Amino acid sequence: MKSAIYLLSIAVLALGLYSYEVRKDNEHLQQTIHAQYTNSLTNASEKLSTLQQSVSQSLLFQDEVALENELDNIWRISNEFRSTISSLPLSREVSNEWLRYVGNIGEEAKFAADNDDFESWHKRMPLVNQNLQALADEWTVATSNFYQNDASISEWASVAEKEANDSPFKTVAANLKTYGETDFPLTASESDWLKKKELQNLDDQEITKDQAIEKLESLIPGIKDATYTVTKSKDNAPYPFYHIQFVKGSRIGYADITVKGGYILSFLSERPVQEKTGITQQQIRDLVTQILNKAGYTDLQLVEMRENHEAWHMSLARVVGEDKALVYADGVQMKISKDSGELLGLNAMEYVQKEEINEDQEVVPIDWKAFFRPGTQVEEEQLIYTENEAFQLRKCYQVIARFDNDLNETFRVVVDTENHDVLKVEYMQ
Repeated sequence: MKSAIYLLSIAVLALGLYSYEVRKDNEHLQQTIHAQYTNSLTNASEKLSTLQQSVSQSLLFQDEVALENELDNIWRISNEFRSTISSLPLSREVSNEWLRYVGNIGEEAKFAADNDDFESWHKRMPLVNQNLQALADEWTVATSNFYQNDASISEWASVAEKEANDSPFKTVAANLKTYGETDFPLTASESDWLKKKELQNLDDQEITKDQAIEKLESLIPGIKDATYTVTKSKDNAPYPFYHIQFVKGSRIGYADITVKGGYILSFLSERPVQEKTGITQQQIRDLVTQILNKAGYTDLQLVEMRENHEAWHMSLARVVGEDKALVYADGVQMKISKDSGELLGLNAMEYVQKEEINEDQEVVPIDWKAFFRPGTQVEEEQLIYTENEAFQLRKCYQVIARFDNDLNETFRVVVDTENHDVLKVEYMQ
């Protein structure tokens, strides 16, 4: 009995020591994180103050060299401030507001410097400078109050949270959103992009739940007579759709179909797949064409085809115009089983959104030998439509260029057909 009590005492003592060590480790970790957040907050305050001063100083100069130096500083500091803000435990909404507002200031500075558009900078920036000064002052006050309260690690969750009534950063968060909307309103192209993103451009006739199921069964014959559960999106959803869940034997899955027009946005089916390949690659291509025709998606071209041991993964893009240009923004992704060629997955959201194409954009020929360095071989050329940084859909040359050096590197390069701006360079190997 004494031995048992002795052993129990030892166990309790050991457990107590272990708990003490864990608690000390947790306290040390919290102190480390708290110090990291505090340093980031201080750094953000310094960067914000420096950015405001630099914007203010830029309004003094008429001399192009002096002004360009300040614009370069604004571009650099805005990037540094955004990096610092990203390391703070801000709410996603507030963090995005900061990144957009300060990012826009940096982009404006870069554009003015690159295009010698100093007049527009002097015209637009006085209001931005005034609002940025107000934000910097409010941030400084909020930071001081936060430090004076000796905030613990648990209180960091309320930093810049608009929902937190006692947050010292609440005023900053509210004004940041207001200034972001007034100083940098959405451009027409950004507004159009957001509308397309929310499928607000659909104006087709509405279908019923039963019609949605019929639409799905016509696309996937193997699920006919399955057990269905159909729900409709909430009234405040950006666009109405039916969410269909189905079960048939070992096959389960779901699909989202728009109420307007009955467009299949997405489909996913799960079932055991045999690893043995039952059909050829060409048969897979033919089956994909049949499935797309049934869905009413008849203007697509296969652009990529990858495989694993169970399925083929296909990427397709819409084809437009006499020059057969590919619209990557109107893409469809598919997953086809290797054992039977059955459709296992479909994502047609981008295709249903259907971009507006400007087919009148001029196509100015490019001498690739003069465009690229000597030793570069253009192995493939294709006309495509893709978005630039302003969400404008532009017709572009897409070329696969191989640089004949020791590494034998290959790049995918996207160049605007009208102004020959390089929109994208992708390293392929």
